[in-house]
Amino acid sequence: MPRLNINGRDVDIAVEDDTPLLWAIREQVGLTGTKYGCGVAACGACTVHVDGVATRACAVPVSAIAPGQKIVTIEGLSPDGSHPVQKAWAALDVPQCGYCQAGMIMAAAALLAAKPKPTEDEIHAEMTNICRCGTYNRVRAAINLAAEGGEPRRG
Repeated sequence: MPRLNINGRDVDIAVEDDTPLLWAIREQVGLTGTKYGCGVAACGACTVHVDGVATRACAVPVSAIAPGQKIVTIEGLSPDGSHPVQKAWAALDVPQCGYCQAGMIMAAAALLAAKPKPTEDEIHAEMTNICRCGTYNRVRAAINLAAEGGEPRRG
């Protein structure tokens, strides 16, 4: 039985080794913020952090997670929505339907942790999540706002 560290908590998971991490997180642990979108690591709705790296959980078998690796889901990013990316998302009303947004936020948070002041080209290269509502301009604006550490200007 695999043991995973999810959001700072060790959890024994009763799944087959080839079970995608996404399903262990959602169905065994009950953390449903990580979404199923495509099942082939294309859309990014299932993005979590594995040791700080944005990882598409639908394509990673539980057996690929080494003992001691730390998994963070959207529920573990901050207990109260106070992560700078979450605050920027709310300030700029980024989501429309919202389905992809947990994955987008996780990808953006990993980007900013690795590159605190990313260029537009770096944002474009790293943010490969798909949003059917087309909120890409607001996603980029929110990443820039979070990188600046400020509040949006109200005019």
